[in-house]
Amino acid sequence: MTPFSHRTQPKPVMSRLSPRPSPLRVRPDSGLRLGWRMAVFVGCLALAGCSGGAALETFDLSLPSPPTRPSPSARQLVVAEPVALQALESDRIVVRSADGVVSFLPGAQWSDRLPRLLQSRMVQTFENTGRSVGRAGNGIAADVILQSDIRFFGVSTVEGGQAVIEISAKLVDGESGRIQAARVFRSTTPVGAVSGKAAVAALDAAMMKILQEIVRWAGGRG
Repeated sequence: MTPFSHRTQPKPVMSRLSPRPSPLRVRPDSGLRLGWRMAVFVGCLALAGCSGGAALETFDLSLPSPPTRPSPSARQLVVAEPVALQALESDRIVVRSADGVVSFLPGAQWSDRLPRLLQSRMVQTFENTGRSVGRAGNGIAADVILQSDIRFFGVSTVEGGQAVIEISAKLVDGESGRIQAARVFRSTTPVGAVSGKAAVAALDAAMMKILQEIVRWAGGRG
């Protein structure tokens, strides 16, 4: 008999492996909280940047003294909002240099858009004379309509600086639409310095002259 050889089977080597790390648990709302906090932070920075600018000083226009003898009229007058180019459509005070460049007076503004402000002062000036007057668009039946065009209203740095106001006005028949009368009003006042208070004081004086002239002119025709 052939001898049977017995081979010992090697024992398997058991390696001690380190345990696998448990996966990182992330709360489902952590990303949302991070995004929300970042949005708040960016918003605060934006608000801080916006509030850093200096506030504009606000100015108004005065009314001329009412006449000692009111002059009422039976015809109803309606004052339309004046028409103006884009630079004169806002509440900023315009400055025009000698080379024709138009800019805005820094640190100053009107109390309203310039066309609306002028319309209010025209209506109030006519009311102080005893005239039956209203604004266009209020449903008032107009016998006469006062239409105007703001050609310029601001400070000119030519010849040392002066306030310049130029307004073209028309009296239009409320029924036929025909122009009854037309005139260009212009007034200038010297400006001591191109600053908010000095410029507004000069423009205020120039505008009061024009308001008085418009009332006298329209009263004899409308």
